[in-house]
Amino acid sequence: MRSLVDPAAAAGFLVLGEMRPVSEALHPVSLELTGKARELADRRAAGGGCGTVTALVLAGDRLPDPNALIAAGADRVLLAQAPAFEAYDAAAQARALAWTVEREKPEVVLAGATTNGRSVLPAAAARLRTGLTADCTGLDLDPETGGLLQTRPAIGGNVMATIRTSAHRPQMATVRPRNFPLPAPDPNRRGTVRILDLPEEARAGSVCPRAFRRAAAGRGIEEEDVLVSGGKGLRRPEGFALLRELARALGGGVGASRAAVEARWIEYPHQVGLSGRVVSPKLYVAAGISGAVQHLAGMQTAGTIVAVNKDPEAPIFRVADLGLCGDLYDLIPRILRRLEE
Repeated sequence: MRSLVDPAAAAGFLVLGEMRPVSEALHPVSLELTGKARELADRRAAGGGCGTVTALVLAGDRLPDPNALIAAGADRVLLAQAPAFEAYDAAAQARALAWTVEREKPEVVLAGATTNGRSVLPAAAARLRTGLTADCTGLDLDPETGGLLQTRPAIGGNVMATIRTSAHRPQMATVRPRNFPLPAPDPNRRGTVRILDLPEEARAGSVCPRAFRRAAAGRGIEEEDVLVSGGKGLRRPEGFALLRELARALGGGVGASRAAVEARWIEYPHQVGLSGRVVSPKLYVAAGISGAVQHLAGMQTAGTIVAVNKDPEAPIFRVADLGLCGDLYDLIPRILRRLEE
């Protein structure tokens, strides 16, 4: 089956910008992906290809500041408004995205692997008859073909697979927040801004008797600058009380491995990894965590990683900046005493 976008005519990058619920500000992942698209587009341009980065934002009553996207690396910002976008109607957003892609013909489409992005991009990819790689942890360009190399964990997170979309366009991917750094804004960058006039079929809402706005959520572990995480090496759920004490002393939050969550020692919102949250704190303390691939992929961009584990062969030590080999029930109280001095 042929894609609706002719591969020979496809060029440039398009990033689907996302508005945060309640605050109605741009989600940071939109800026992260714009910066990554800018990096890849510059490399494409250096090789003689198209280096244009376009950001598309589907919004309700309030529009974001397009200059933030331009400063992050966008050359063009397309804005579209409809009541359905205000209600986070994924089907309506997918129709609008597909309509825009058919006309703009980008070679690559990127979006955050958020609740919204995971709903919108698959539906749009189906409409466009092209492929989608979900939950990518890395993006690169094939040095031979210039195609998008999409890296994501596979086989239960035990291997990292590189996926290509060879014959269809656009190449579409979702990327988890905080996989790429926020780009340093360039206030001197210039770009164009255009309001899209979407036809009724591209902005009509789905059949829904009532839409509810999401209430403001508390601080999530993704927002913490310091995160102290525990795994099955704690040996008992009461061990998290010790980690909470350390987190309070450091002014941070508490995370966990999937194994600890599955053991019901702590709630799911604390889970770090590909099946939980991707975090990038300035300091990440891993206590009693062996270092499975799916967990490492969720915290590998942390500024400083400290591992506490009694197994000297634990994989977590390979990525740690500082390793403490010993019983965490001996080491962490000693750390707390030093912090109190």
